[in-house]
Amino acid sequence: MTSTDRAPLWAPSQRRASETRLHSFQGLLEKRGHGPFDGFESLHWFSIDQPDAFWNAVWDFAGVIGTKGDVVVEAAERMQDTRFFPEAELNFAENIIRPNDDPDDLLIIAADEGGLTARLTRGELLARVGHMQQVLRAEGIGPDSTVAVWLPNVVTSYVVMLAAVGLGARFVSTSPDFGVDGVLDRFEQVAPNVLVAANGYTYGGRDFDCLERLSTIVDALPTLRRVLVHELIDEPADVGLAEHATSLADALAAHDPAEATFARLPFDHPLYVLFSSGTTGKPKSIVHRAGGVLLTHLKEHQLACDIRPDDRVLYFTTTGWMMWNWLATVMASKAAIVVYDGNPAHPTMNRLFSLTDDVGVTFFGTSAKFIESLLKADIAIKDRHGLASMRTVASTGSPLSDEGFAFVYSDIASDVHLMSMSGGTDLCGCLVGGDPTGPVYSGQIQRPVLGIAVDVYDEVGRSAAPGVQGELVCTAPFPSMPLTFLGDDGDARYSAAYFEEYENVWHQGDFAEWTPEGGLIIHGRSDATLNPGGIRIGTAEIYAQVEKIDAILESLVIGQQTGSDTRVVLFVRMRDDATYTDALGDEIRRVIRAGATPRHVPAVVVPVADLPRTRSGKLAEIAVREIVHGRSVKNQAALANPDALALFENMPELEL
Repeated sequence: MTSTDRAPLWAPSQRRASETRLHSFQGLLEKRGHGPFDGFESLHWFSIDQPDAFWNAVWDFAGVIGTKGDVVVEAAERMQDTRFFPEAELNFAENIIRPNDDPDDLLIIAADEGGLTARLTRGELLARVGHMQQVLRAEGIGPDSTVAVWLPNVVTSYVVMLAAVGLGARFVSTSPDFGVDGVLDRFEQVAPNVLVAANGYTYGGRDFDCLERLSTIVDALPTLRRVLVHELIDEPADVGLAEHATSLADALAAHDPAEATFARLPFDHPLYVLFSSGTTGKPKSIVHRAGGVLLTHLKEHQLACDIRPDDRVLYFTTTGWMMWNWLATVMASKAAIVVYDGNPAHPTMNRLFSLTDDVGVTFFGTSAKFIESLLKADIAIKDRHGLASMRTVASTGSPLSDEGFAFVYSDIASDVHLMSMSGGTDLCGCLVGGDPTGPVYSGQIQRPVLGIAVDVYDEVGRSAAPGVQGELVCTAPFPSMPLTFLGDDGDARYSAAYFEEYENVWHQGDFAEWTPEGGLIIHGRSDATLNPGGIRIGTAEIYAQVEKIDAILESLVIGQQTGSDTRVVLFVRMRDDATYTDALGDEIRRVIRAGATPRHVPAVVVPVADLPRTRSGKLAEIAVREIVHGRSVKNQAALANPDALALFENMPELEL
């Protein structure tokens, strides 16, 4: 992916609102004697050069509830041993709900495929959280406990999380479309004490029963003290569960409502366990710090995303993707989250835009994949929707193509701030993201986020010049570095995951490059990069060209070993009304050659009926590569459609 047109697609003068929260934050710093700042670049430099002053200001600007202490950064020889706010005490859930603020403030708007389902004010959410805490207390839940949910993206998921975290427990979640193996690969590692699970869920207008899978899951988790079944569909299968299973409604009815309480705990107290979505083994169980996640999200929401009090923030996600955790924290900025459960394209591809108009969404977040799907669906968004409230469109999950950028401005809204961002489960946040005070260029992520010392390293581990592709790294500590991996031997797996490639430098595993404008382009995962003729190529560069061909719905590219070299193999999934022909294969090669380089041109193009994806929508390039080379894929439960892998076994087109 390269930016050939250096004219910006959007400039700050087109902003739908004048002053940003980033401007206000900059004003706070200048009042404290820092600066003056002549733009984002100087502010970013300050944020990594003076981390004590920067993170202290973030705490104050965002109004964090808790005791801060006198020490902001406690340095250590190893990057991963650095501690932030070592004397601080806070509670994550208390900072989300902010119980002393106006009880009538709207915090949650919930919707599904059929329409709006709930609206909760701060007072109503506090009452539900307090009531849920009574149920959890009865099971002995406290700071040494773990609470898990196997639920769709519904209000109860947030209530359980806030209730558990308010009591100091760790929280873990995954979505009900995960099969038994996928759930157990995650939950067995965390040994939950209470599980809240759905009896079923609705997707695409169909009900899916969960009780049979739930019975198997419960039998495999001996640490469970109680299973609470949330009845979301009618007449589920009649499956007997273990004796400690109870209807959630009955469990709540057995306890009188009580005021929510919030245990103040150290900054590094365990908050979430998130899981990598890799398909080559069991997912890594990554333990995140309460204070680190809170400060990271507050900084991103308010300074990069310009989220303000009374905003309404929609991010399409499931409980199995870290963007669910990211969305939950939005309430800490006194904004309402818009929670959608179901298929975002049901009953039509316009569903989320209708919801945006109905509830006044100001921040619309989705995946790059969804934007690419809209691009090929031709649904006339501008003609059907006003979208007058929307200031920002955010994209993540995979690189957004030049065509995706152009589509947002031509077919959704010409004056919104489009921010592509990248980071991940490993830090429960972003390394690179938006700048609401700077221009948007096609194909680029605008800036490294404040407080993160991002760089791109070339093949010999030096800072790469603009236009040179290399490894995305972080050269200084940041608050949301994971606390630990569950089951790690000391920190051997942790250190190997992030610090093995470069000494005392965080290695993100993304293939990236700086742009002349100071932005970044992500070219895909490093472990999926192609290496024909010894030249590294990012897969996103090929996808960006294939997206130009209307007949192709989506594509996946891998490198296939051919002796001592690698050849590029492209798999294409056709639109329903299109057929693959040799002439189309020639067109694909011409488009890639013209838009990229001859080295990007695939040696083989193969049409397939389906492409495997992780449950967060990312192409499973590594899994396909393993199958093509005759190797097994150990963690197929990480895939949303594991049956698709069989399509890539023993393909005659790939015989050497």
